[in-house]
Amino acid sequence: MARPIKETPTLTGKDAKRFLERMAQVDKRKLSQEEYEKLMANYEEIKKISKF
Repeated sequence: MARPIKETPTLTGKDAKRFLERMAQVDKRKLSQEEYEKLMANYEEIKKISKF
């Protein structure tokens, strides 16, 4: 039988501040067109050989 999942604790203080700062940095990062095209090409190759 599976164990119950505990509730996720609420972040407060320094942890909350650090989390919000990191989330703001993630939102600012954008892929260049070259990076995007390379990732999409890799995705298409994997999709061709995958059998789900």
